[in-house]
Amino acid sequence: MALLLVDLDGTLIDSVEGISNCVRHALEGLGAPVPDAATMRGWIGPPLRTSFAKVFDDPQRIEDAVRLYRERFDALGWREHRVYAGVGDALAALRDAGHRLAIVTAKNEPHAERIVAHLPFAHLFERITGATPDGRIGEKPQLIALALERLGAGPQGAWMIGDRHHDVEGARHHGMRSAGVLWGFGSEHELRHAGADVLVETPGELRTLPL
Repeated sequence: MALLLVDLDGTLIDSVEGISNCVRHALEGLGAPVPDAATMRGWIGPPLRTSFAKVFDDPQRIEDAVRLYRERFDALGWREHRVYAGVGDALAALRDAGHRLAIVTAKNEPHAERIVAHLPFAHLFERITGATPDGRIGEKPQLIALALERLGAGPQGAWMIGDRHHDVEGARHHGMRSAGVLWGFGSEHELRHAGADVLVETPGELRTLPL
């Protein structure tokens, strides 16, 4: 049976509202210009500090932005999302078929745990691996390595399922297969260019992955 590592934002939940509101809160708090909605969507997927580094070249300002972002996220942003229709049923079918499921996300781990705990299918996942709050571990190759270690698994037979090129590239780094989902924040071109093994148009199609 396969080990399926699943991204959170853009794969399980549409979190554009919460993330955009928190980014806006941080930038306005520091007197920085707020990107348009299309640009802000591109911030979903990479580590938070990587995104703020596009605006600030001062490490302290980046940390201040992260702090302001998290202030609002802790209060409101963590619940400003919606679950993609059908994704829970597809994951339940995969789990019932004997596959292992775990979450790997660039969102910091305490926030990810809080969100997942309130999802109707939280029980399907063995483990949640997210970024360290200090940013020491936050890139997808690092996160996948940590997840595999925690799960006592190797990359052979494992998959990474996600909506951005970071997910695909993280899988390729470890010699794993990847499925790019097309209902999230990455485009078909982005996922193909990154080298996704399979593209999935709807959550229901996750059941048909060649595991």
